[in-house]
Formats: sequence, structure tokens, C-alpha cells
Amino acid sequence: MAGSQSLSPQPVHPSRPRRRFTLTEANRSLPLVRRIVADIVQAQQVASELHTQAELLSGREQLDAQGEVQRQMDRLQEYVDELTEIGVELKDFQTGLIDFVARHQGRDIYLCWKLGEEQITHWHELQAGFAGRQPVSMLEEGE
Repeated sequence: MAGSQSLSPQPVHPSRPRRRFTLTEANRSLPLVRRIVADIVQAQQVASELHTQAELLSGREQLDAQGEVQRQMDRLQEYVDELTEIGVELKDFQTGLIDFVARHQGRDIYLCWKLGEEQITHWHELQAGFAGRQPVSMLEEGE
């Protein structure tokens, strides 16, 4: 039986932002982003479950399951690539956390959104992360 190392699917490459958004632009993009992020969360969950099941198998069944895991990971990468085309950075595959690069007081920041939220309500400094979120009411929209 092959070791669990051989069951590891190819990693999904994180998205990289391509543009800066205003708060208005980012909120306008949410209908499309929301659908893609929901697909990402679902695909990640399915891939994880398939990977766990594949580890319990052996021989040909394990190889077949491993192939299915890789197909799901390829699908997941396609969704991440869609976000990249929009200019959004995926931060968490499981919760659907994403960031939009924006400007505030002459510096880049992240507009922070998570699957399930109606609109973007928080932002944070590039190095602060989710824990450093602040209300968007503090932002100056004209930047």
C-alpha cells in the first residue's frame, strides 16, 4: 500500500490581487465573488472528504480515489483563478475569507469580506490580518 504521502493532491496556488478597488467597486463585485467563493468552500470540503476516504483504501481503489481528489483540486484551482482574474485575494478556503486591495491615506489596505456577509463592512492593514479588522466607516472613499 502506498504511504499517505502519495495521496497528497497538488496544492492550490493562492490568488494574487491584480488591482485596487474602491469600497463601492468591491461591494458591486460581491454577487459574482460570492458565487465563486461558495464554490471554493464547497470544492475544498469535498476534496478534503475524498482525501480522507482515499487514505482508508488500498490498491486500485486508492488510485481511483486519488484521481478524484486531484480532479476536485483542479476544480478548486479553477475557482481560485477566477478570483485572481477579478483581482481578489483568497485568504481562507474553509471559511471563504477574501480581501480586496484598496487605498486609504496613501497606503494599500485590505477590504475584508467573508462568505455569509451581505457587504464589506471591515478593512485591515496588510499585515494586521482578520484580527485587526476595523469598520469601513473609517475609510475615505475618494482614495
